[in-house]
This record gives sequence, C-alpha cells and structure tokens, in this order.
Amino acid sequence: MLNRIISCLYPVGTLIALVVMWHSAVKIFRVPPYLLPLPGDVIRRIGEDFPFLLHHSWITIYITLGGFLLSIIIGVPLAIVLVASRILERAVMPWLVLSQTFPKVALAPLIVVWFGLGLGPKLVIAFLVAFFPVLISTIVGLRSIEHEMIELARSVRANTLQTFWHFWLPMALPNIFAGMKVSIAFSVVGAVIAEWVGANAGLGYLLLQANANLDTTLLFSVLIMLLIIGVVLYYAVEFIERLVTRYVCRT
Repeated sequence: MLNRIISCLYPVGTLIALVVMWHSAVKIFRVPPYLLPLPGDVIRRIGEDFPFLLHHSWITIYITLGGFLLSIIIGVPLAIVLVASRILERAVMPWLVLSQTFPKVALAPLIVVWFGLGLGPKLVIAFLVAFFPVLISTIVGLRSIEHEMIELARSVRANTLQTFWHFWLPMALPNIFAGMKVSIAFSVVGAVIAEWVGANAGLGYLLLQANANLDTTLLFSVLIMLLIIGVVLYYAVEFIERLVTRYVCRT
C-alpha cells in the first residue's frame, strides 16, 4: 500500500513542478494572456464552464469508446484469422500496413463525403486511428506462444477451442491489452479529428472555436479535459486487463 502511494507521488510531483514552471515562465517573461494564460486562469475557466465542458466531453467520450470498441471487435478477430491463414496474411497484411501511411486528417473529409455528417463517419474515423495497434499487438501476442505449449495441448487431447482458450489466449493477453492501451489513446485523437470535420459539438469542435476566437484560456481548458479523458480511459483499460487476466488464469 505504501509503495503504491509513493508511486503515485512521482507523477503528482511532476505535475506540480510543470505547473510551477508554467506559472513562473508567464510571470518572468510577461507572456500575454492570449498567447499563454496563467494556470490559475485556466483552472478558474474550467470551474466556471464545467457543465458546458462536461456536455461536450460526453460527446467526445462516446465517439472515443465507439471507435475503440470497433477496433477490438474487428481487430482481434481479424488478427486471429491472419495468424491462422498464412496465405491470407500475405495477401492482406501489406495493404493494411499501406493504409496506415495515409494521414487520417486528410481522409476525414472524404469519409464525411461518403457517409454524411452523422455519428457514423465520426466512429469510422476514430476506428481507423485506433484499429492498427490492436491488430498488430494481437498478431504478435498470438505468435509469441512457444511450440512446446502447442505440443502440450495436443498431448492432453485438447480441441481447437480449448487450445485457444487455455493456451493461446493467456499467452497473447499481455500483448492484446498493450495494443488496447495504445488504441484507447489513439481513439481520443481520432475522436478529436472526427469532430474537426462537420461537427457542431464535442471537445474537438470546441478546439476549433477557441482557436478561431483566440480564446486561449478555453483552448487550454479543452486540452486539460482531453488529457483527463485520456488518462482515465487508459487506466480503465488497465483495470479491465487485471480482471480479465485473473479470470482467464483461473479458468
């Protein structure tokens, strides 16, 4: 318990140091508020506009989780299929890698043209940003199993499902969840990108509005809300990882 408290003090201390440096830099160099506001002004703005920021945050969270869940629903089964079929992997994998070279910001307007201005294109954009880490990490995890483990499964006459559940999956879980942690962070980025194109709500939309109005205090407030969302969702995935790993190991 004491070690956990001490480990939490390190990032808190780093945050305090950064805020102090931020405040000192603004005061020493007399930076205008429209370029870099004081930390206290940003915190005050968050407090004043918290219901407003929270409303837009829920919209961004909804898109983030939608893209993240789509990346899992599609990425994990696709990785299993690619690992199971060497021919299919050679045919499909190069194109999947090539698709990652296209900047998603450039693709976003085209996706809106194809799918319209509703929720669908925003989920597609968030999915495209978050999909690849899940796919690659799952493939790496499934290939990490040693040949001796497969021989052990065969020796106890385990069928295909039993072999996957008791041998492949436990070995692959650390890699799969590592990909999910990266994916949830990318999903937040994908949601913001999606809201930059054809949205009238969400934190990404607020970023554009604050930038257009040179409202730097609101800009930093939105960035802090995005930071909080990213950190909370990351540790939520880490908590789920512990529960799932514990359950799979027991079964």
